[in-house]
Amino acid sequence: MTRISRRSIIGLCLAVLIVAFCVSPQFRNVYGLPPHMRIIEGESAIFTVNLPLTVTINRNNEQSLRLQSPTPVYTISKSVALEPVKLGRSIIEFKLLGIIPVRTVEVDVLPPIKLVPGGHSIGVVLHSNGVIVVGNSPVKTVDGEYVNPAKEAGINVGDIILSINGIPVQSDNQVAEIIDSSGQDKHSLNLLIKRNEERLQIVATPSLCDDTKRYRIGLFVRDSAAGVGTLTFYEPQTSVYGALGHVISDSDTNQPIDCDQGKIVMATVSGIQHGKRGQPGEKIGVFIEEDKLLGNIQKNTQFGIYGKLNAPLPNEIYHEAIPVASMNQVQTGYAEMLTVVDGQIIEKFSIEIQKINLQDAPEGKGMVIKMTDPRLMERTGGIVQGMSGSPIIQNGKIVGAVTHVFVHDPTKGYGCFVDWMLMESGIIPKRERQTAKRLFAVSKTSILELAV
Repeated sequence: MTRISRRSIIGLCLAVLIVAFCVSPQFRNVYGLPPHMRIIEGESAIFTVNLPLTVTINRNNEQSLRLQSPTPVYTISKSVALEPVKLGRSIIEFKLLGIIPVRTVEVDVLPPIKLVPGGHSIGVVLHSNGVIVVGNSPVKTVDGEYVNPAKEAGINVGDIILSINGIPVQSDNQVAEIIDSSGQDKHSLNLLIKRNEERLQIVATPSLCDDTKRYRIGLFVRDSAAGVGTLTFYEPQTSVYGALGHVISDSDTNQPIDCDQGKIVMATVSGIQHGKRGQPGEKIGVFIEEDKLLGNIQKNTQFGIYGKLNAPLPNEIYHEAIPVASMNQVQTGYAEMLTVVDGQIIEKFSIEIQKINLQDAPEGKGMVIKMTDPRLMERTGGIVQGMSGSPIIQNGKIVGAVTHVFVHDPTKGYGCFVDWMLMESGIIPKRERQTAKRLFAVSKTSILELAV
């Protein structure tokens, strides 16, 4: 066999070995690490590294993070621990045989954070920026014909009416009055519409309704949403709170509600509609002392609502603030959930974290959780609407919040990592984003719809 042939065979074998490594579960475990991670001072991040890999810290940044073993570390199915030294950012590099780059991970070291856990049942009232079109309502004219000026002009369900004739609109009653007044003056309407991220100018002509004797354009609109959810946490120094863990959307259009103003009030759970396969259950909540505000709503985001409390809220289970844990500290296995299933009493229930999806970009389905507490199963049948925002606590630290239920199995659902909620609240810096059944129990009986 010639020397060239031997080299070709050796090269082919090396290529096969590299390809085999790249498709191996061990490689996928390392490559599955997010390109950016956060570690809180006092934590340590542990990586399980298989096969002949080296793990090193970029020398320009090693002051903020160090390996607990000397670098570089050669490992075969061993755990490598990273330990914060001070606030800052470090670059972790994984290389095959110390030569071939496999993965690079940026690690931010953040200051310790302590929050007061929630679990409180809260009533949420959210007023939209403009009014939301939630349906069509044909107008019966004095001639007995049925017309729909808004639909003919191109207004769709889910659109948001921001202004009419240059006048910003904030309530359904205001919209009805402007339409009727313009109709009496024989004027057309110039409507500024928001559709997704686009803004449109639409002209519609009101018609006199024979039933109401008022001018209408044939729409149902709504200016607010109300329902019951759960407080996740609040920061005792600033009174900044986070709740729900997911965005509040309109119940008819499923569109996120642009928050103009809102409030949270205390709520009590008067009953539970049990969950079952194909039909998630629901907390039956009642607002109490609606005039006494717990706090305001400043943001309605992908990861819940945020604002400031007017006064601290006591938690009988956790009397003081407790630490939070970043997502790389979350483990599969036992955890606890705080929520209310009767009255206003916060209770602790056991759950199991079954799967963890480490994420670089904000996304709500970070954990798969399962209800394991027989008391909770007996009283609710599993995860029910109104539990969204219930804090998840593991090893004495807040790790996330319950957000969704699996419709086919109400004992299981999703949770979001507390990392993303802290970013939305402004407690930690926000990075640029690279995106089941929602559990905010919207009460349709508490939402007014007005035909205009």
